[in-house]
Amino acid sequence: MLKRLIALLVFCCSPALAQEEQVVLGLSQDRVAITATFDGSEILIFGAVKREAPIPAGPPLEVIVTVAGPSGPVTVRRKERKLGIWVNTDSVLVDLAPSFYAVATSGPLDNILLDTEDLRYRISIERAIRSVGAAMHIRGAQNFADAVVRIREDEGLYSIRENTVAVDEQTLFRTSIAMPADLTEGAYAARIFLTRGKEVISEFETTIDVRKVGLERFLYNMSRQQPVWYGLMSLVIAIAAGWGASTAFRLLREN
Repeated sequence: MLKRLIALLVFCCSPALAQEEQVVLGLSQDRVAITATFDGSEILIFGAVKREAPIPAGPPLEVIVTVAGPSGPVTVRRKERKLGIWVNTDSVLVDLAPSFYAVATSGPLDNILLDTEDLRYRISIERAIRSVGAAMHIRGAQNFADAVVRIREDEGLYSIRENTVAVDEQTLFRTSIAMPADLTEGAYAARIFLTRGKEVISEFETTIDVRKVGLERFLYNMSRQQPVWYGLMSLVIAIAAGWGASTAFRLLREN
């Protein structure tokens, strides 16, 4: 009897029979090349939901897509007017903030994701920024993190686009993420979350490689690895450009 019970439990808990929903993802491109004429890019993200059982009854499937650029610390300073001039007063180091962050959802974020799930997976823009390291005497420390969000939203580096993920028959989904021209080089993490009843039921992550190519890559590497030669080359180019311009103007005056 005990052996039969153990066998039944193993059979019921077998992964092949688990009623999980998993993401099968596709990208229109997994590499973005930054050149001299680069003015931004748009990544098409599409995929399907793999199931081992029929679509569950209850709340519909919702999809959230995030794309995050390389993260790093950011120092934020507060300016105040003193004696008629603006001076820096307080400064706070935001521990970690992505250089680029976009969120696309199939519905209003508050309607498809619990706050506890947002806290756990760090999905919203506010959650994507790590805690602020501020001294005890600095008032309104959270305002410094809010300032990072506000500034980068104005620059087009942070965005949330609700109702922009199309979901067909709770199985196929697609969206596009616009990436601006002033991208930071590095690996961009693309995450896809499936939710039901505001709870995350599946997660998938892949990367998009953003790199300078061609002459831009050569000059960038030279400026970092051989700064002396880079400086000399810049000086020679500036002198040559100035001499060429003066010669051209002199010829025009003579004619």
